[in-house]
Amino acid sequence: MCELYSKQDTLALRGKHIGPSCKVFFAADPIKIMRAQRQYMFDEEGERYLDCINNVAHVGHCHPEVVQAALKQMELLNTNSRFLHDNIVEYAKRLSATLPGKLSVCYFTNSGSEANDLALRLARQFRGHQDVITLDHAYHGHLSSLIEISPYKFRKGKDVKKEFVHVAPTPDTYRGKYRENHEDPAKAYADEVKKIIEEAHDSGRKIAAFIAESMQSCGGQIIPPAGYFQKVAEYVRRAGGVFIADEVQVGFGRVGKYFWSFQMHGEDFIPDIVTMGKPMGNGHPIACVVTTKEIAEAFNSSGMEYFNTYGGNPVSCAVGLAVLDIIENENLQENAVRVGHYLTELLNEQKAKHSLIGDIRGAGLFIGIDLVKDHEKRTPATAEAQHIIYKMKEKRVLLSADGPHRNVLKIKPPMCFTEEDAKFMVNQLDSILTVLEVTKARNKSIISEDAPCRIKMPRETHEELPSNSTMESTENHSRKRNGMCPDKPALLSKRLK
Repeated sequence: MCELYSKQDTLALRGKHIGPSCKVFFAADPIKIMRAQRQYMFDEEGERYLDCINNVAHVGHCHPEVVQAALKQMELLNTNSRFLHDNIVEYAKRLSATLPGKLSVCYFTNSGSEANDLALRLARQFRGHQDVITLDHAYHGHLSSLIEISPYKFRKGKDVKKEFVHVAPTPDTYRGKYRENHEDPAKAYADEVKKIIEEAHDSGRKIAAFIAESMQSCGGQIIPPAGYFQKVAEYVRRAGGVFIADEVQVGFGRVGKYFWSFQMHGEDFIPDIVTMGKPMGNGHPIACVVTTKEIAEAFNSSGMEYFNTYGGNPVSCAVGLAVLDIIENENLQENAVRVGHYLTELLNEQKAKHSLIGDIRGAGLFIGIDLVKDHEKRTPATAEAQHIIYKMKEKRVLLSADGPHRNVLKIKPPMCFTEEDAKFMVNQLDSILTVLEVTKARNKSIISEDAPCRIKMPRETHEELPSNSTMESTENHSRKRNGMCPDKPALLSKRLK
């Protein structure tokens, strides 16, 4: 695939035609990605990057079986789901088989945001209640109905929380209100939800739903303490509400041992509604809401038909089926267990070595590195985190930082990530942390949060990226054509100026 524009021209056109609130990764020095395969991405120069960001490309970028499934079905038929077709029912059957028995009714959508919006409609129709309990720092999507229940998106001091929205503390045992030394943090955090319900009832309000990611992603890779979800579900159901498990980021085997992250919390915990998206189509837009027959019948009783033009179309379902096949045939859950365990061990070794690392947490290939300025106060190392992700980019490793303080390095790569990849990533992180800590000791405070790369680093020899037998080991470098097309003069830049 040839470049249409030089990187400079692409940036100029983006500034002119794309909304300014649409941000790019590494905004101070963005990468122009031209192609990708498995866990690697390639820029316009043909440089290869190890992708530790993309949980969307779940089974690997441009997996040939996914591509072929889409192509084969697209050559036959793609239409809306009002026509009878085998793909949607086969996919619904296969998807339901991965869930507890009572979760058996599917509604297909095109994105996780659509799925979460529909989940709210189902919950509110079920008992006729309106109020929603969400977790602090949560993010559930970009629709207006979801921004209202996503404190991660609240603008500090500018947004007035809607009266039907109630925010419970994030069940974070490292940095939250009740920490690992508390005698029963699960009960303490669940009791906060119980208190919210009681106060809502005292005000004459009724709870429709509690919604939470099974593991909070944007909130900083948070895993709730054991027993928390069970207690919350008990309180919410007693109040006439339902429990919505948002698996958009963390489902489809990412935690390794279980296909769905909510299953980590025990067999005695089953949500009433599960939403899913992102990895479901390996980059193809497909998402879903799965619920019980009882809730589905209540939704139907409203008399309003649910119709989504592209939700569950034959091509999307063919892609979804291919993803399920690949997860099983390539043993990607087992890979997540093995590689995730190895990576966690390596990172804990780094924690013992580097004072900047305060906590390592996660499951499978969903891991967070909480960076701190001091271990006792657990002061977030926000500027250091930004510095590190830019330096990792220079070493051809793509990471992001998130959490309420943007100090948590997020690791959520494609599920084909290998032990060799893990070793390479950790080696790069080790070298950056070593230089950073030495430099900080000498210069105290020359990091700026707004300019993440101002620390002067000695020139270091770049370690070679791990090899992959399915990948080309060398790239034919061309500044303008990504090594695939002959160079042509870039004429657009003058016109843009």
